[in-house]
Amino acid sequence: MPREMSSREEGRPRRVHRTDWMALLSGVLFVVLGILVVTRAIADALVLLGVLVLGLAFAGLIAIIARAVRGK
Repeated sequence: MPREMSSREEGRPRRVHRTDWMALLSGVLFVVLGILVVTRAIADALVLLGVLVLGLAFAGLIAIIARAVRGK
């Protein structure tokens, strides 16, 4: 029984998955904020909201810079 060839062995170029920086940084932000809320390190809702907005703005800025560097 012949062995199946992978896409690289067949001569097709390998597809590269690009990192989605907005999703990655937003996920990390929500995990960190969840830990801070559960451990009661942040108890004030206004502070939590401010950190959330600033974190999402930072993630968006990084995503825009990454897209500009990529050329798309």
